Amino acid sequence: MTVVDPLSQRLEGPQPAMEVARDLARRGALIAPVLIGLGAVFAGSDGAATVAYALAIVIANFLLAAFMLGYAAQISLAMMGAAALMGFLIRLSLIFLAVMLVKDLSWVRLVPLGITLIAAHLGLLFWEMRYISGSLAYPGLKPHPKQF
Repeated sequence: MTVVDPLSQRLEGPQPAMEVARDLARRGALIAPVLIGLGAVFAGSDGAATVAYALAIVIANFLLAAFMLGYAAQISLAMMGAAALMGFLIRLSLIFLAVMLVKDLSWVRLVPLGITLIAAHLGLLFWEMRYISGSLAYPGLKPHPKQF
């Protein structure tokens, strides 16, 4: 019987987390003009700039999470678990820092910033759920059907 040690076992091969994060970033870029337009309608050019800043934070957050998980998985599965737990706290702190650095600037509107941060995180995750594969045969995104 072979015993697998999670402290030394590492993940090799493709990184489905990075594939999903790139797809999330692509979807964020698709929806960005609409959300920035809504920010402009409700809060003028300052609202548009605020929404764009918030979307950049959200997309950077998803990409950083995937990078951290993928990099840690190449070291060991235990490190991947630590990256998932501690990475959340680190990324939450970075979001807090990103907001605190700009909160007093003239172009920042806090209500659109907060709404965009929350709605974009949740909206993109729910949108992405339709495209995630639940199979170990195809980790990451569902395969595209072949067109004849």
